[in-house]
Amino acid sequence: MRDETTVAIIGAGPAGLTLANLLQRSGVDCVVLEMRDRSYVEDRQRAGIIDHHAGRIFEEYGLADRIVGDGPVETLMEIRTEGVPRFLDTPALAGGRPSRLVPQQMLVRRLIAAFLEGGGDLRFGAAGVTLHDLDGPQPRVTYDGGELGAAYLAGCDGFHGVSRRSIPAGALETYSFDHGIGWYTVLADAPPPRYPLMGVSRHGFAAQFARGPHASRFYLQYQPGEDPRSWPDEHAWEQLRLRLGDPRLVAGPITGREIVEMRSFVAEPMDFGRLFLVGDAAHIITPMGAKGMNLALSDAYVLAQGLTDAVLKGDEAGLREYSAVCLRRTWDYQEFSRWYAEMVHQAGDESEPFRRKLALARLDRLFTSPAAATAFADLMAGTD
Repeated sequence: MRDETTVAIIGAGPAGLTLANLLQRSGVDCVVLEMRDRSYVEDRQRAGIIDHHAGRIFEEYGLADRIVGDGPVETLMEIRTEGVPRFLDTPALAGGRPSRLVPQQMLVRRLIAAFLEGGGDLRFGAAGVTLHDLDGPQPRVTYDGGELGAAYLAGCDGFHGVSRRSIPAGALETYSFDHGIGWYTVLADAPPPRYPLMGVSRHGFAAQFARGPHASRFYLQYQPGEDPRSWPDEHAWEQLRLRLGDPRLVAGPITGREIVEMRSFVAEPMDFGRLFLVGDAAHIITPMGAKGMNLALSDAYVLAQGLTDAVLKGDEAGLREYSAVCLRRTWDYQEFSRWYAEMVHQAGDESEPFRRKLALARLDRLFTSPAAATAFADLMAGTD
């Protein structure tokens, strides 16, 4: 069975679903193909901070109340150095531009509901996706049980998806970087901190973030080559108390364990023919600064504008500029995330005393230099 649409979107994560909603609001026909079932997509647990820039995207399209909702607004950030607390008011430093906590599974559920209620075509269980004729005038997608012709294709299927792998060898330049850092993250029924909390310590980096009124997500740095999932729970709690400088930290049942890879990846350009890569299909960034999902939302916004102009006005200038516009923000955020990661991890690394002193000076500057603090907060809020 062959169908036709204007834009075929591969992948129903934050990038694909945001693009679909923005196109729907703009009157551009699209179909979303997702290989997983709906329950898997909606229950996939991921942290989620929508920065101020990304929040404005939903405001522009009249979706803010529905998608962003009344999630907790970012206030202060606490950074403890060897147990000594200091606070940054990042929204105030950024000129009153707060971010909001919206866990990815909540964001995805809201995006799915909004798209379907608007009459959107979202096909779960679309396995075996293959892309054809990417650089021709009529690209198409085949999948188990169907074929979809489209004027444009949007690859929103993540780092391991089929979209980027469908681009011919030699057409992309890729850049990757291993930060040499590992994070062990646990979700626990433990009282959340009042503010997002990071601990810089000679024992290693740690962090604690609220995940609802009665739960916390904790992060522990580990050495590559270790498997912290084999650690006894009490060892993890001992390390958290030590690194966060809180001997009275209350333990609770651990309900989830995960390894976070601290790696970066960028593919250039972010398009080939009539295929456009969006979000993790084009770039991976470390969690420092919470820019991964926000980059995906920004990509979707830039592409939605370019596709709308191309379809409704016959103007493809925005599509020709898509990759350059998105890569400018991508590299800006990659640099910020790397800078941030180096600062909080190297500030506790006694194996390299000189680098440790540099990182501590960098960290101290955030609390002693208004200009440095403002620049930091501006990137946390998201750049236009």
